[in-house]
Amino acid sequence: MSTIDLRSDTVTRPCAAMRRAMAEAPVGDDVYGDDPSVLRLQAIFAERLGKEASLFFPSGTMANQACLRTHTRPGDVVLASVDCHILKAETGAAAALSGLQIKSLGQAGEISGAEVLEGIHPDELHHPATTLLAIENTHNFAGGRVVPQATIEDAVAVARAAGLATHLDGARLFNAAVASGHSAASLAAPFDTVSVCLSKGLGAPVGSLVAGQRELIAMMHRTRKMLGGGMRQAGILAAAGIHALEHHVDRLAEDHANAGRLADGLRGLGAEVEASPETNIVMFSVPEIGSFLKRAGEAELWIGIAGPGRLRAVTHLDVSAADIEDALNRVQLSLT
Repeated sequence: MSTIDLRSDTVTRPCAAMRRAMAEAPVGDDVYGDDPSVLRLQAIFAERLGKEASLFFPSGTMANQACLRTHTRPGDVVLASVDCHILKAETGAAAALSGLQIKSLGQAGEISGAEVLEGIHPDELHHPATTLLAIENTHNFAGGRVVPQATIEDAVAVARAAGLATHLDGARLFNAAVASGHSAASLAAPFDTVSVCLSKGLGAPVGSLVAGQRELIAMMHRTRKMLGGGMRQAGILAAAGIHALEHHVDRLAEDHANAGRLADGLRGLGAEVEASPETNIVMFSVPEIGSFLKRAGEAELWIGIAGPGRLRAVTHLDVSAADIEDALNRVQLSLT
């Protein structure tokens, strides 16, 4: 029995074509700025997102934290959505590394312009400065929800009028683009900086990218070095990212369809599914979660825990439509 791993879309393994691209990649020293594969990846990504420049990072957390640090000063407040990744899943990095406070707003990834305005601290001596609005799209802990672009544009317009910078945690931005029919560039357009993860649904083994104005990316280059993110012959990894951007974006629709089938099947088996998935994440619950996970693990079905009483199953390029049917059979056995 082969393992079906639905814990996350980070568990994907490089396909044969991606491995060949990595093995054949021309490399240099990226700290000196002369790795040709890294330079090509950054140019491709900047063009895809309609930004002036981009920078390759080892991880999504480092990419987000470099953006936060670039836009703020210690003691500042960052406005962000409830249960956002930068607060919930980056080990307190904003506070520890940059001295930032994160103020949660909105619901299910959405923040209205009115909520932004209300969340900004008064410009008085005893209040911290509110300097950045960060939005996550898709929103991980809201079940991979695509945040409506009209809502985003409303929030960003209010933030800009108040003098705030804006950052998009777009770890799964290409999932949002495929699901919504909007281009990644149009989704990224309102923001000063945008981070995207290559090692989630796009299937690369390592890496994230940040795109933005050339001046901001130059500042971030120094921040990346400060955070320990300077890589040498990183072209081997960049080649995987290039392959992912060129071959693995449109196929995300398959993951979304598989997530929809998984959600329907789970409901049919009596699981409580939070909502019909918009992208590749299914949030659900079952009775006696601990016992269920033990039996599922024994059946070589791996499912993630998203919080108390809450499970998360994520579809990805290593899980086929046939695997989903097999997974539902194993769920059924694990529930009995």
